[in-house]
Amino acid sequence: MATINELQLAKELIKFPTVTPVDAGVMRFLEKKLKTLGFKTKVLEFREKDSEPVKNLYARLGKKGPNFCYAGHLDVVPAGNLKDWTVNPFKPSVKKGYLIGRGANDMKSSIAAFVSAVSDFLKNKKKFSGSISLLITGDEEGVAINGTKKVVDYLKKKKEKIDFCLVGEPTNPNKLGQMIKIGRRGSITGRLSIIGIQGHVAYPQRANNPSTALVQILKELKEIRFDKGTKDFQPTNLEITRIDINNFADNVIPKLANASFNIRFNNKHSSSSIKKKIDKIIKKISKRNKSKYKIDYSVSGEAFLTKPNSTTFMIQDIIKKITKIKPQLSTTGGTSDARFIRKIAPCLEFGLVGKTMHKVDEAVSLTDLKKLTKIYTEILKNYF
Repeated sequence: MATINELQLAKELIKFPTVTPVDAGVMRFLEKKLKTLGFKTKVLEFREKDSEPVKNLYARLGKKGPNFCYAGHLDVVPAGNLKDWTVNPFKPSVKKGYLIGRGANDMKSSIAAFVSAVSDFLKNKKKFSGSISLLITGDEEGVAINGTKKVVDYLKKKKEKIDFCLVGEPTNPNKLGQMIKIGRRGSITGRLSIIGIQGHVAYPQRANNPSTALVQILKELKEIRFDKGTKDFQPTNLEITRIDINNFADNVIPKLANASFNIRFNNKHSSSSIKKKIDKIIKKISKRNKSKYKIDYSVSGEAFLTKPNSTTFMIQDIIKKITKIKPQLSTTGGTSDARFIRKIAPCLEFGLVGKTMHKVDEAVSLTDLKKLTKIYTEILKNYF
């Protein structure tokens, strides 16, 4: 069995211009690589009304448990202005010890490291008691409608059991080994419209200015102290992200005032409990101002925590041994596909350094890439 080199595979994956939800042939390419290692594979394409179809891949080696799963995404964010890059983002290049290209950091190199780790593991242990699987999506950077969420539903229907999942997101702030993610905060966005009565500014008694109620509501929302945080989570936080009063006449009281806000919440709350709290404030102030309102919410995910177990501590010890840094168990950052996977399996996240993700000249250190492959190999050896 030929060993798969992590750098070579990372380069090959980066060459596919997989800006969400474009597949560009990458799932079939990875499927062929995994088949050479003995994996049984299934490319899963999902589509839903008003959304683009997305290809995903589930691959499994072995028929019996325990099933150790690696999860990741092959889609990337747009490259932006190509003139700002020192290389073509989809023609990866090695410069001064770094691999540069879109997805080098987030997260094609991590996937390459895991596949390489599996090939290293199998070289020394062709027969092992258990299964290794990969859950790879093409819809993590986008709306996440036809990606991991749908794959998880498919696995549930198939009664496919995952005993532990490692998500390869770039979790480390500055150095490899700094951070393991054992949970994530929930995320809810509110889009608020206050409807007033348009009129002349000189005759306010004939109008009802929606901005009055909007300003009062936003002030009260910003003053909410949801909690003080927990041992595992930062305090819940609300940020106002947009205020829009589409009025270009200085002598006209507008009819409509809009605002958006996002709340990152810990596991002391659910999205429904947050909504109730917000709704109460909006209703009270709108009534006081005799204004009508409309509020729409979208929930990206609920807060969750994977309680550290023996596998968590085993992974922490391996990372410390190889990087000489004891990783912090953290719940910081945005949302990830772990929010879907945690419904069927305990999971944690560990990957590369995230400093350059989504940036121009996105890059990964070749030293880090080698170390990550070694970490993933040792995890497999210890797990089985």
